[in-house]
Amino acid sequence: MAPDDTDPDLPHRTPPRMRILIVEDEPKTAAYVSKGLAEHAYVVDIASNGIEGLHLATSGNYDLILLDVMLPGADGWSVLQALRRERQTPVLFLSARDEVADRVKGLELGADDYLVKPFAFSELLARIRTLLRRGSTQVEQRIRLADLDVDLVRRRVSRAGERIDLTAKEYALLDYFVHHIGEVVSRTLIAEHVWDMNFDSDTNVVDVAVRRLRAKIDDPFDAKLIHTIRGVGYVFDSRAE
Repeated sequence: MAPDDTDPDLPHRTPPRMRILIVEDEPKTAAYVSKGLAEHAYVVDIASNGIEGLHLATSGNYDLILLDVMLPGADGWSVLQALRRERQTPVLFLSARDEVADRVKGLELGADDYLVKPFAFSELLARIRTLLRRGSTQVEQRIRLADLDVDLVRRRVSRAGERIDLTAKEYALLDYFVHHIGEVVSRTLIAEHVWDMNFDSDTNVVDVAVRRLRAKIDDPFDAKLIHTIRGVGYVFDSRAE
């Protein structure tokens, strides 16, 4: 019979504490976040500029990195790009830059999440916990179907060895397809997961997006991967038409 962890005669097993790196040049923000995380049993290090942050991120063993965008020495974009060439540590951007273009840029560069300042610590903590759970269970880093290769970590797509550049929405659509290979997915499900919206049958937003994705990953190649199921939706696989 397996030993009971509650047995008082057994040594107490303390789970390993998660390590988080904060790269933030504003002392008050760094101290505020560090104090809150320490109160929730995280081990925290702080870097006050991009160069120091990149050094710690690539040399330390962190479970998560909180990264500001506007940093002295090297900005957050540059730090993330350099980090992704060596490590795939989850990164959550913390930034006062709240433009959609900034959020999209951060995600396309490989960030896992983007939180705009000022923020509630409770929301930050919830996002951190979500990322850490995702990192602990996610083992799949790339998906291949026929000659299509999708690098889920770097968000890079190629087919027959040829790099394919996708917009953020095109990649989100492809990501949904490759996680449902061989399944018939309705337009309603696609709209819900890719656009986070209720599907309106009077709009053709899904079909237009699929056509644009097809133009990049299917049209230049003989074997087609996106197949229309009339009256239902689509299926993504390598079967013949």
